[in-house]
Amino acid sequence: MKVIVGLGNPGRGYEMTRHNIGFLVLDELVRRSGGAFRRNWWVPAQTANGVIGQEKVRLVKPQTFMNRSGLAVGSALRKAHGKTDDLLVIFDDVALGWGQLRIRAQGSAGGHNGVQSVMNVLGSGAFGRIRIGIGPKPDSVSLSNHVLGSFSEAETQNLENVVRRAADAVEQVCTAGIEQAMNCFNRG
Repeated sequence: MKVIVGLGNPGRGYEMTRHNIGFLVLDELVRRSGGAFRRNWWVPAQTANGVIGQEKVRLVKPQTFMNRSGLAVGSALRKAHGKTDDLLVIFDDVALGWGQLRIRAQGSAGGHNGVQSVMNVLGSGAFGRIRIGIGPKPDSVSLSNHVLGSFSEAETQNLENVVRRAADAVEQVCTAGIEQAMNCFNRG
């Protein structure tokens, strides 16, 4: 079973912020499958089970705050009897331009506190990841205000396309493998 995690912060105040783009991608995947997220009492997360292609998947939205995402991810992976190579994490990245995708089979945290938390709990960075560009912070804004800020009007106009494309990338990882998805989505 593949465990697919979208990183974000719980609570209504964070729903439409750049830091929660991982949650939005998982919402799109659940919408496509006709499933629903439920509070999981064994894992500090909302989870949904589904199938992508022939692959059974567990979709996970941690209900810890971003900096403690590893607690939920570690619990979810153990509950699914998974290994780190069964894990795919989706998250925002300020180093990429708005809407750009980068898929990797493993890597560093790249300064992302949520990913660092996952790596700390798992003791490894050997898990798949899909980074979604939210663009660099403007000079006049702190990093935390940028990532926790609402999408701009221009971003909102293209947000649905970005989320759909990222969900397509997740499906490609599950059906054709991460290398194929990298070849397809890491361009441009």
